[in-house]
Amino acid sequence: MSNNTVTLHRVLKASPEKVYRAFTDAAAIASWLPPYGFTCTVHEMKVEKGGGYKMSFQNFSTGNGHSFGGTYVELKPNELLKYTDKFDDPNLPGEMLTTVSLRQTIAGTEINITQAGIPAAIPVEFCYLGWQESLEKLARLVEPVIPDA
Repeated sequence: MSNNTVTLHRVLKASPEKVYRAFTDAAAIASWLPPYGFTCTVHEMKVEKGGGYKMSFQNFSTGNGHSFGGTYVELKPNELLKYTDKFDDPNLPGEMLTTVSLRQTIAGTEINITQAGIPAAIPVEFCYLGWQESLEKLARLVEPVIPDA
């Protein structure tokens, strides 16, 4: 496993339940996980310990893309998600481990993310910037309070 790791921290003005749901609902994750300029297709998503997921990102400008998948290693609803990521591209070998911790605070939900084992071919700074964009999109999804119509 590569030593390349990114660590991120945010406080979102939303409940842990809403943030957790954004990680475990296929339509939601497809809307916020890909960085700007990319679309996401979730091909499979079985959110349970030992369950798996498969998705692909596509560059909207060029049409190029990549697919990846993984396994849910540990889940504590509204508190923790731990899952593996593995690219289908043999030029991006290895398995990453992503840990997402959620904690209720007076201001909303504190979220801590660590992604370890990023393939050496991916500059860690690019991965970090991609996560920054994704978390900005996540905030735009979970922070609005929209009354029932």
